[in-house]
Order: sequence, then C-alpha cells, then structure tokens
Amino acid sequence: MLSLPKNVWVLALGLALMMSASSLVVFVGGLVGNTLAPSPNLATLPVAAIIVGTAFATIPVALLMRKLGRKKTFLSIIAYSVFISLLAAYSIHIQSFYLFCTSLALFGVSTASLNQFRFAAMESVNPEQIPDAASTVLLGGIVAAFVGPEIAVKGRNLFEYPFTGSFVLLAVLFVLGFAIISFFQNVKPTTQKQAVQGRPLSVIIKQPIFWTAVLCAMMGYAVMSFIMTATPVSMHVMDGHSLEDTKWVIQSHIVAMFLPSLITAWIIKKIGIKSMMLIGILAFAICLGIAYSGHHVGHYWGSLVLLGIGWNFLFIGGTTLLPQAYTDHERFKVQALNEFMIFGTQATAALSAGFVVHALGWETMLLTTIPLLLIPLVAILKSK
Repeated sequence: MLSLPKNVWVLALGLALMMSASSLVVFVGGLVGNTLAPSPNLATLPVAAIIVGTAFATIPVALLMRKLGRKKTFLSIIAYSVFISLLAAYSIHIQSFYLFCTSLALFGVSTASLNQFRFAAMESVNPEQIPDAASTVLLGGIVAAFVGPEIAVKGRNLFEYPFTGSFVLLAVLFVLGFAIISFFQNVKPTTQKQAVQGRPLSVIIKQPIFWTAVLCAMMGYAVMSFIMTATPVSMHVMDGHSLEDTKWVIQSHIVAMFLPSLITAWIIKKIGIKSMMLIGILAFAICLGIAYSGHHVGHYWGSLVLLGIGWNFLFIGGTTLLPQAYTDHERFKVQALNEFMIFGTQATAALSAGFVVHALGWETMLLTTIPLLLIPLVAILKSK
C-alpha cells in the first residue's frame, strides 16, 4: 500500500476533507429538516435531496471528465462546492426549507465528483494494485466520518439559527480540498487508446460480470442509505435519544463503512472478491437482526456498525470487479452508467426512508430491505 503513487494519496487526503459534506448532511440533514419541514414526513427530504442530486449528476460529471480531464473537472466542482456550502448556510439563516433542500440537491454534483476519486486512483496504478488503490482512497472516509459531525457540532451555535455555521465551516474544508487536489496529475492514455471508441454499452451490459459488480454495489448502497437516513429520525426524534448519542452512532457507522478498507485488498487476495461480498451480505443480515431486537443505543450502534461493514465489502467488491467488464477507452461511459444505477437506486431508498419509518415504524422498515439483499446474493451465486 505504501508503494502506491502520489495520485492515490492526494485523492485519499482530498476525500478525507471533502467527503465530510456527506457525513455532515447525514448527521444534521434530518435534524434541520425536522425543524424546517412543513410535515414530519418530509424531515429526511434534505438527506434524500443530496442523493437525488448525486444520481442526476453522475452521468454529466463523468462525461465532463472525458472532455476536460479529471483534474480540471475536480477543481472546477470543488470551487463550485464552496459556493453551495454557503448557499446551504444562507438557507438555514433565512429558515427556508425548500432552499435548504435545493442547496443539498446541488451538492449532488460535488458528491458525484468525489465518487470518481476511486476510479481516478484505480487508473493511476498497475492492474494488480487496483484493490489497494480503491481501498486506500476510501480510507479517507474514516477521517470524514469524524470531521463532518464534528464541524456540525462546532458550527451549530456560531450563528442565530442552529447549524448555519456548520456549512460555513464546510466551505472552508472545500477550500483546503482545492489546494490538495491541485497536486493531482491526470493519467494520460496512449494515442492508440485515445483513437479506439470501444464497444457500445448494449454489448458491455450483456456481460454477467457487469451485472454482478453493479447489483452488489447498487443494492448494498440502497440498503445502507435506507437504514442510515432513517436512523437519526428514529433514534433522536422518535426514541428520544440524545444528540450526542445519535452523533456517536452515525460516526461509528461511517467509520465502519471505511475502516475495513485497511484489509479489504488483503481479503480479496486471500478469498476472492465474490467470497468477500457474500460476507458483506451476511453482515447486513446480522445488522437487521440486531436492529430489529430493540431500540436501545447499543442496538442502534451494533446494527449501524455492521451496516457499514456490509456496505464496504459490497461496494469495494463491486468497484474492484467492474473494471473486468470494460477496457480503458470504455471506462467513462461504463463508470457513468454504473454510478447512475447505484445512486439512482440509493436516491429512491433515501427518499422513501422518512415516509416509511414514520408510517410503518422502525421494525417494518427493516423487514422491507430483505428482498433487496436477496438480489446481490442471487447475482453472486449465479456468477461463475
């Protein structure tokens, strides 16, 4: 891992700072929404907004990178993100729920760009280093797990309305991120690769390896987002647990999402990608059992930690498997389709989370995820 090129470490450090936007929104989005929303059922709409924005932005961002290159696109979107952070702060200042949701939806462009970091890292290394590169970049999420909620708390009372200052501090992180990503260097394809157009998507998506990779990442992300989005509402608003306890559970969950990245490359080399993804599905199943069994802080904590581990194994597994379905000159269009499918499904899950947890309750909400987990299980078992 230490032998990885500079690009990988630049991307990991940049992700550590700027992915804090996601952990901050997960932590405070539902809380701000619960205060500003005209109906309790809309409390998680701000969290869903960033995911919907991400889904819509994935294809345009990937195509922009094909035209401008990764570095110019990264830097342009980071500069844009500074403005969007301040727009979110302003929306809280004027107590506008819909402007707040709009600003978080616009953050989807930022998230779509950050999600491309793992592909940029994988393209910067030799094929045998791909699992290490993907895992290393995602390690930045460990730092983001702490930084996002911490700046949320630190900035909560800086201005008249709670959490306005949190987004001002987030703007500062994006400024620092711009400085870091300026050290990233584009990987130049050969003239031969530039000249080849590659196969059409209609041919690429007929490969079983493509669907195994996409379905595992897609359903893992959907189930994780569905439960994670509803947790602050269920835990803090409905069950009355403290903000500090809720923060601890969310932080622990996000750490659990990224900490396994220290060993996922080693696991892949030892037992293979598909076996690791099967363990991820098992982690999801145990997560549901713990969450279903009670509403104490310990139940939330244990289930959310396993939820993070399950997501890591399925997402890194799917990400590492996907390059086997395309060649270098096909990468942008396949990555764009992959991201759209993943985050489109995740957006649907996040949008429905608030309604389902309010209308059906925590336990029933958990049961609705079981069919979603059967999809990647069947895909893995049927793949060769």
